[in-house]
Amino acid sequence: MTDRRAADTDRLYALLGDLAARLGGTRHLPTTTSGLPSHGVYFFFEPAETRADGSPRVVRVGTHALTATSRATLRGRLAQHRGIIGGRFPGGGNHRGSIFRRHIGTALLASGNWEPAVAASWTAHRAGAAARAIEYSLERAVSARLVAMPLLWLPVPTAADRGRVERNSIALLSHRTGGIDSPSPLWLGRHAAAERVRTSGLWNVNHVDEPYDPAYLDLFAQLVDSTPTLVDRPTPPFE
Repeated sequence: MTDRRAADTDRLYALLGDLAARLGGTRHLPTTTSGLPSHGVYFFFEPAETRADGSPRVVRVGTHALTATSRATLRGRLAQHRGIIGGRFPGGGNHRGSIFRRHIGTALLASGNWEPAVAASWTAHRAGAAARAIEYSLERAVSARLVAMPLLWLPVPTAADRGRVERNSIALLSHRTGGIDSPSPLWLGRHAAAERVRTSGLWNVNHVDEPYDPAYLDLFAQLVDSTPTLVDRPTPPFE
């Protein structure tokens, strides 16, 4: 660990604190608030995962729509992570449409007692109605973990800036390349199938082995300064 990396990490968390103040605090996936941007970068925290000073530790960074032709929105991406609210499998989800859900599911499989059929189905690339029924209990367990995770979102209008913020935030925080904050001994991610999740301290596999560019924090600060202060007005749940 270098003094520069420690200072940059502290600056990132200070900026996240400023962002939280503008958003009225962290949010959770079942509902959002007015002001959710169409495009942005999100940061998940996790109960019991803290920094050395006891403050919450980021456990996942993500974004969407990194290509010029993509029509994906931040709301849609978060809804994929949240899972299904109603329908035939309420409280479930689709881990084939959310790598975040997939990682959490593999960790739950490795740390609990699940039927072999569930594990076999979870790793299959395709699934019909029968497979979804088999996976339902695990999808519900994944959803339960996700809805307990506080999150923040940063409005980032352009794809280039979203990619820069996501990539450098992951690289800065990754324990694999010298990130200063270690996951707790009981962090669920230590059981994930992906070795890069287990050793980075993040529910991420991309960018965890890359260097970071400290200058991105100046962009981050500008984006926080451009984020409007929200009046807390609940909007419909993610569907």
